[in-house]
Amino acid sequence: MTKLIRINERDNVAVALHPVSKGETLTAGGVTVTAVEDIPQGHKIALEPIAEGASVVKYGYPIGHATAAIETGAWVHTHNMKTNLSGEEEYTYEPAVPSVSAVEPETFMGFRRKDGRAAVRNEIWIIPTVGCVNDVAKKMVADNQDLVSGSIEGLYTFTHPYGCSQTGADHAQTRKLLAALVRHPNAAAVLVLSLGCENLQHDQFLEELGPYDENRVKFLTCQEVEDEFAAGRKLLEQCAAFAAQFTRQPIPVSDLVIGMKCGGSDGLSGVTANPTVGAFSDMVIARGGSTVLTEVPEMFGAEGMLLSRCVSREVFDKAAGMLNNFKDYFISHHETVYENPSPGNKAGGITTLEDKSCGCVQKGGTAPIVDVIGYGDAVTAHGLNMLYGPGNDLVSATAMTAAGAHIVLFTTGRGTPFGAPAPTIKIASNSQLAAKKSGWIDFDAGPVADGEPIKDAAARLFDLVLQIASGRQSKSEQLGYREIAIFKDGVTL
Repeated sequence: MTKLIRINERDNVAVALHPVSKGETLTAGGVTVTAVEDIPQGHKIALEPIAEGASVVKYGYPIGHATAAIETGAWVHTHNMKTNLSGEEEYTYEPAVPSVSAVEPETFMGFRRKDGRAAVRNEIWIIPTVGCVNDVAKKMVADNQDLVSGSIEGLYTFTHPYGCSQTGADHAQTRKLLAALVRHPNAAAVLVLSLGCENLQHDQFLEELGPYDENRVKFLTCQEVEDEFAAGRKLLEQCAAFAAQFTRQPIPVSDLVIGMKCGGSDGLSGVTANPTVGAFSDMVIARGGSTVLTEVPEMFGAEGMLLSRCVSREVFDKAAGMLNNFKDYFISHHETVYENPSPGNKAGGITTLEDKSCGCVQKGGTAPIVDVIGYGDAVTAHGLNMLYGPGNDLVSATAMTAAGAHIVLFTTGRGTPFGAPAPTIKIASNSQLAAKKSGWIDFDAGPVADGEPIKDAAARLFDLVLQIASGRQSKSEQLGYREIAIFKDGVTL
């Protein structure tokens, strides 16, 4: 059993793939080391002496510096190292854009919409424009389940507390995000449910939504009808009649948009699960498809792995601007840029934000970055896209869904049950988690720690994604876990 991995030849630490006991002598990347203390799974061990103030290097990049002298074989973690991060940085475009060899795309069994877009689900969605009608929406879903039949695969609502008592950018973000969900191709038909007196007025929402198919999108303002449930039933029947005409057909993988997210990460996430997703992303892009990488704060410290891959100076400027704008967001709220990782991350072996970020961006694989899009914007470029959004699991997964992701891949080392509106595939970084939380986890990347080649794990994941795109439910779908969260920054009136 291999117990240590040196990820890059420049690294002065290795990662424990399995727990290491004091006194064990092990070899990683050509370096033999004897542990001077117990090293937990996912945590780091020094491969050489690291002087106080010197960089700790992992993934080939500094992930912080030693706060005290660290001897060879010692445990390297929060007690003896800290971040190097501060505020904004000046980024320089030094292009090293990789090439992608095209591969003939396989097909999955999906749905083709009237406008030509692909979908992996054929559902009816109720989108509340204001939190005041959340329970109305939930009751409509419960009362109208008989409409789920034939090719219609579900009736769902996505509640939230916003749409009123918001101003400025917050109000605009809510409006934009909800309109983007209405346009999502996995929703064959949509009922937009309003109250009537909220800030997010019907005319305003129509302006945000833009052109739409009146057969696909219906509107109900509860204050304008005597019985909102009777009126809602009639509109949902019309939605069902429209949705029922769609059936599954072969669609090329080049039409897929896949979101990539991590949460509850551990020290193995950047070694097993995230590189597997990265290799999967490269496979999708080689076939003409699109992937989406977000969690901007979890790119801080790992910018060198991304920015040189931007296909043009224009894309680079958008990416650099996105990174520094998000740092400004932290600073404007009098928060430190590096207030991350979480307690669970640290328990799993992640020490600094750079450590977390270098593992996080492994999900982006090696493909060129073709575009950088804003919160609530749609993916339009085929290839790897960067999306403005926070690291928060629910907010970022919602943003990827709004960007048009048909499916969200979610890697985790600690486990998490939630699901986005799009099918959410949970990928365990270690086999212990996959076994313990089999009701949550769809895919085990743990075998990579025991020698499975990443390309083989990615091929396994590719097969699973095609199955889920063709109708197999993810674990979170089976449990009925679907929710949204909207990015909020300003005041509440």
